[in-house]
Formats: sequence, structure tokens, C-alpha cells
Amino acid sequence: MMSKEKKSFYITTTIPYVNADPHIGFALELVQSDAVARYQRLAGKDVFFSTGTDEYGQKIWEASQKEGKDVQDYVDFYAQKFIELKGVLNLSYDNFIRTTSKEHVLASQEFWRLCDVKGDIYKKKYRGLYCVGCEKFITEKDLVDGRCSLHPNIKPEMVEEENYFFRITNYKKQLLEYLSNEKAVFPEWRRREAIDFVQDGMEDFSISRDKKRFSWGIPIPGDDKQVMYVWFGAFINYISTLGWPNFHHPASGTPPRTGGENLFEKFWQNGETIQTAGKDMVKFQSVMWQGMLMSAGLRATDTVVYHGFITGEGGIIKMSKSLGNVINPSNIVKEYGTDALRYFLLREISSFEDSPFTMERFKEAYNAGLANGLGNLVSRVMKMASDNLEKPVDVFEDFYPKLDYDLFMEKFDLSQAINIIWIYVGSMDKYIQEHKPFQIIKEDKIKGKNMISELVLMLHHVAKKLEPFMPKTSEKIIECIIKNKMPEKPLFLRKE
Repeated sequence: MMSKEKKSFYITTTIPYVNADPHIGFALELVQSDAVARYQRLAGKDVFFSTGTDEYGQKIWEASQKEGKDVQDYVDFYAQKFIELKGVLNLSYDNFIRTTSKEHVLASQEFWRLCDVKGDIYKKKYRGLYCVGCEKFITEKDLVDGRCSLHPNIKPEMVEEENYFFRITNYKKQLLEYLSNEKAVFPEWRRREAIDFVQDGMEDFSISRDKKRFSWGIPIPGDDKQVMYVWFGAFINYISTLGWPNFHHPASGTPPRTGGENLFEKFWQNGETIQTAGKDMVKFQSVMWQGMLMSAGLRATDTVVYHGFITGEGGIIKMSKSLGNVINPSNIVKEYGTDALRYFLLREISSFEDSPFTMERFKEAYNAGLANGLGNLVSRVMKMASDNLEKPVDVFEDFYPKLDYDLFMEKFDLSQAINIIWIYVGSMDKYIQEHKPFQIIKEDKIKGKNMISELVLMLHHVAKKLEPFMPKTSEKIIECIIKNKMPEKPLFLRKE
């Protein structure tokens, strides 16, 4: 009898500009996406998880010139810093896509041709305010005191030139139909935002730049005087990472998981597709990109999940590279460890709303939730087990009490899902305090051993549920249970 084929599940982050070191805001998106990918693998699905770097655009060119570096050398240097996040954050992605790769450039040009053949690309003169930080034209309503609301330290410039435009207005009806599906966007209020944009503010958008003004971009097929607008070319990474339109390998040089496998057909055409992005990306990811896919005759994304911003102290100002108020995730990991940072990002940062990140808040959460919470519980339970049980407890799934966080995971509400685990951790602590198995075993060995064995089973359940969020910690706890021993050192040392 043939085994049932696994369901395909594809998830991708946005791809950040490589004009500075990685910061905590993008680490949030990476870790959230990684937790979802791990959860779906544990659920038995065949998962493809993609991330990468966006290496074209005006602000990258300007940053390279400011540092006096060749632009390709510049993007190679910073792309490597993002690649290194795989180890820093313990990410399980399957491919890392770079938009300067030959395969991605060819894919972008083929995508352009498909939209052009469809009649959705045309040329016209345009004059408007351009924000280098956003890499896009902006309108008066985007301004606060004459500056872009997202990049107040960069003065918009008035630009007039002839560009190619994409007829997204051809797809108003299809986009509204697409967005009518409640699963198209999480959370719900971002879906309403996308619908409002399509109904009230959607206009054809520029998809090229004049080479005389700016040359660092993907060449346009049939026109050597223009280069592709960075957003148009960057979007295609979501499918070029799967080898589209040439299916023999992904577009970064990373070898395919199986030779000759059509990853695009398997994961995009026939699988469930999820994209994650920041809340400022709604009109880009859920409108512009979906309209482009419709023009090219390809499936729209099933779901785009939007997270909020990480803010500084007081929760008002967004952390951003342009404002220079960012925190480097590598520095936190060096002092506290990878799983401590993953824990904070996944539990203490809202999955959908803005949340503040300060080192004081991080340290408080670390001590309360990890050192005094989970770490202390593991030590207490395994101390009782190793002192009083002659052999390891046989773990079995049927024992497990209902700890149902699946509903939250399916709705991408990761902070609520992991919070359920900590409620369970708290209930175990309360049980130990109230029932005192460490005393009971002195009076009634059988009863005491049964109580301790049940606590070990409950701890194993916690470890299994932690796996998508804190994989190394989960592994360490399970190892202690299998060997019936305490951790060699505390899982999380309290920080004073």
C-alpha cells in the first residue's frame, strides 16, 4: 500500500534591503516564520521556508557610494551578515534568495515579459515626490511636516521622468474578490485596510527607473535605457526561490532537495502559500504583488500575515535603520542565548500589534519566564525524578492532557500560542507547591513516585509543544527526561 503524500506548505519572509546590519525588527519576522515552518513540519507537512536579501535599489547604491565601495562588493558584504542569522537565530529555512543572483534576474525579466504580453505594462511621463527610504513615489497624504511619515530624516525629492507603469487598475474586481476571502490576510483589520486601498486609493504604479538617474537595477527586456523598479523585481523572489520559471534548482545556487523536483509546482501551484510581512507592506504584498501574479497568470498567495513594528522605549518610535535606533540581535544572543531571544520575540512581542523592545524589558521577561519559570521548573522536576525514580519515565502520547494551542497557531497568533504553554508551566509549579510530591514520597513511596512520574510526563508535553518556538531548549529537556537526570547546568541563569 502506497503511503499518503504529504501536504505541501510554503512560507516566506519579505527580503530586507542590505544597506545596514540586521536588526531586531527583521529578526522578529524571521523567528515568527521559522516557528510556523517548524510547527507545520511537526504536523506532518512537507514545508519549504524561504528568506533572503533585496540587493537592488537607489538607497543601496547611495549607501555603497557613501562607503566608497563597489556596489556588488557592498551587497555581498551585507548579504553575508543576513546569511549568518541562520545560526544566530537557529533558523530552519530551505533557501536563501539573493536578488542579484543570475537566476532571479532572469526570472524577473520573464515575469516582466508575461505582464507585457498581457498588455499590463505601458510607458508614460510622471512627476512626483520620491522617498529614497521607501524606494517609491509618495503623495501629500504620506507626508508629516513635509517629510515621509516612515522616513522623517530623509527629505523627499521631486522627480520627473518617463517610466513604465503597471496597470493594476485592470485587476480591481479580481483583487476585491481575492480579498473577500477571510484567509487572504491576517489579522482581519489589515484585510480591511487592503480592501479600502483597492476601493479608494489604487492607481497604476511605476515599475521602472531611468538609467541616467539610477543604474543599479535589473535590466528591462527590450529597453536598455530603463531598469526595473526595485519593488517589481524584488516581489518575484517569492517564486524565483522555488526555481520559477526554470524548475531545476532554487535561485541562489543552493542545490534542490531532490534532483529535478519542480518546487514551484509542488509548493506554489499545489501547496498552501503563506507570506509574512510588516504592517507597512499591506498595499505592496496584498495588492500590488497579487495584481502582478494575476497579470502573469499565476496563483495569488493564499495568506499574507502582517506583524506590527518593534518600537523603542515608550512604544512610540519605530525601530528602523534610517533612524539609527536599532538593536542588533547577535549582541543579545551572545549574552543570553538564541532561545532566550526567540522566547521574547514570540511571547512578549505581539504577533500583530506594535510592541516595545528595551533591554530592561527583555531582562525582566528573561528572569521571570525563563530563569525563574521554565528553567526552575525543569530543575525541580528532574531533581525529584533523578533522586527517586530508578529508571526514565516511559513517555506516551495518550497521557497528555489537552494543551490545545493549535487554534492560535493556525491563525498565526504565536504569542497567544506560546502563552498557553507558560500557563501550563505555571499550573505545574502550583501543583508542586500545593501537593509537595517531594514530601509525599517520604511517607508513601508508590504515591510519590506516581506523582513525580506524572510531572515528568507533563514536562515532556511542555518540551514537545515548545519545539517550534525554542527548539534547543525543547531538545535539552527531552534529553534530561530520556536519561532521567537533571540538566548539567541551569537552562537559564538568572541575570542580576
